[in-house]
Amino acid sequence: MGIFLWIVIGLIAGAVAHRVLNSRGGFFGSLVVGLIGALVGGKLAEILNLNVTGGFIDQLLLATVGAILLLFIWRKIRG
Repeated sequence: MGIFLWIVIGLIAGAVAHRVLNSRGGFFGSLVVGLIGALVGGKLAEILNLNVTGGFIDQLLLATVGAILLLFIWRKIRG
């Protein structure tokens, strides 16, 4: 997957995560949360032995779930 697709998936996943958890995040914040969320989601899928084909929708769902989980934990830590 090219860098452009990583950026698009990161932006979408970060924006959805911010919207779901009613938090604030601009362009850069959404990108960072989405990209780190993609790593978290990928690791979670690996731990749970999920069969992921690697398509755009699969990657977007994993990144979104990871980003939501990341923001949720971040909020709990920060208080």
